[in-house]
Amino acid sequence: MPPSVQTPSRPGSPLVLALIGALVFLNVYAPQSLLPLLANDLGVSPVQAGSVVGVTTLAIAIVSPLSGVLADALGRKRVIVAAFLLLLLPALLATQAHTLAQLNLARFLQGLIIPLVMVTCTAYAAEEYRGVQVARAITAYVTGTVLGGFGGRFLSGLVVEHGAAAHGSGNWRLAFWLLVGSNLLGAILALALLPPARRFVPARDLRAVLGDLRLHLHNRPLLGTLAVGFVLLFTLVSAFTYVVLYLAAPPYRLGSGALGGVFAVYLLGVVITPLASRLMGRFGAPRTFTVGVAASLLGFGLTLCSPLPVIVAGLALASSGVFVGQAAALSAVQASVERARSLASGLYSMAYYAGGAAATVVGGLAYTHAGWPGAVACSVVALLLSLAVGLWTWRSGPGLERG
Repeated sequence: MPPSVQTPSRPGSPLVLALIGALVFLNVYAPQSLLPLLANDLGVSPVQAGSVVGVTTLAIAIVSPLSGVLADALGRKRVIVAAFLLLLLPALLATQAHTLAQLNLARFLQGLIIPLVMVTCTAYAAEEYRGVQVARAITAYVTGTVLGGFGGRFLSGLVVEHGAAAHGSGNWRLAFWLLVGSNLLGAILALALLPPARRFVPARDLRAVLGDLRLHLHNRPLLGTLAVGFVLLFTLVSAFTYVVLYLAAPPYRLGSGALGGVFAVYLLGVVITPLASRLMGRFGAPRTFTVGVAASLLGFGLTLCSPLPVIVAGLALASSGVFVGQAAALSAVQASVERARSLASGLYSMAYYAGGAAATVVGGLAYTHAGWPGAVACSVVALLLSLAVGLWTWRSGPGLERG
């Protein structure tokens, strides 16, 4: 009898996965609240500065499927610890950047490493926990990523604003020193608190992986879900990258700290994600996704109003709708396949983060030519297209109608 069956699994508290998720996601969007400062210090336009978000999401998209294959071959805990240690290098490089190209190189390297933690954590949860504990562990991890996504933006803005007097125009580098410390902490916590995987079985058959890939690429409901995922992050990145520029300009003139605080609306994801899961259990993914899109469209409409509280409320509603849509899409990924689920998740991550990379370009063009209304129109059109694609392709997936 293999050791994985003999030995009971003791994966520890899901809180450890939540902490790991939070610490790794600090890296993804940390510079987003700093775009006006980056533009000023590096001598580029604010829209060009938005590329520091796009290059990271592009790198995440490129390597997400490969990261799953690598983690399946090498193991769980060792990959997570090694990834956090590797993340120290690009964070240090970013602190020494003096041009946008240098900073983007560091950010691209970050994006190449981040998926090693992302895909490994979800695989660890699925393997090491049993029964209802699996859902609780994954929910804890997702909650951590939501907190990390907010924390990266908020803490960066806060640290930079408080360090302005001492560090002058280059104070944005403090945000990357913050990441140096958080990544070191992530490596220490994973090494000390994450129990070794007891049910992991190495998978190193490349021919089987290629066969599963061919199967997935002929799966219409899955391909439709990939398109939906692309649009979901496209919508979030387009809106939240360029609303920073909008609110930093007159008449609002928000500083880095206040801009980071705007991203507190992301914390609604901690509440919305479990609610969306209940909706899917009752109504299925297509109807739940429709509700999410409707909420986002209403929210984006509110952001076109002038009062700042109404804009923030609109952003909260828009992001909450996207979180509902994301929960529906993740459910659709698993309902669309019967095997090679990790590879399917990796393909979804690839499409999802490719949407974020595209948003910094397309959304930037829309913002340049038509200001904030142009960026909103870009997100609205994308959401409507995703709704059409999702409802059309999910009809052929019988497991999608009910949770």
